[in-house]
Amino acid sequence: MHAVDVLNDLVKIHNDRIAGYERAIKETDSANSDLKQLFASFIGDSHQFKLALATEIQTYARDIENTTHSSGDLHRTWLAVKGFFSGHDVKSVLEECETGEDATQKAYKIAIADEHFPAYIKEILVQQEQTLKAAHDKVKQLRDQQ
Repeated sequence: MHAVDVLNDLVKIHNDRIAGYERAIKETDSANSDLKQLFASFIGDSHQFKLALATEIQTYARDIENTTHSSGDLHRTWLAVKGFFSGHDVKSVLEECETGEDATQKAYKIAIADEHFPAYIKEILVQQEQTLKAAHDKVKQLRDQQ
């Protein structure tokens, strides 16, 4: 079912996003504890969003993708972000996080535009997309301040 495939792709994006921010936390020095806390909150958001998506996938009686995304489409951006951080300054880390957030935004826009979803699932996606947009904007704001 197409809708389940799209939802599974979003789960994979959140797996990638979690791994990207975990790496960002490791690569951010202790002097930037506020930034580490922000990244941790983004990880928490992705865990919550995955749970909501998984619930909808299960209503279709399908398996949930618990891997990171590895195909060649636009969501691969978070995978590049995970490998980038080592040895870079805060502005560079934030730039790469913003790139990952851009890919997440694009994926949500595509999913929301998909005509195969019932209205209640679109509502879930719109709510998640709004939170993700706020995260994107916060990362961009912090990057611009560097």
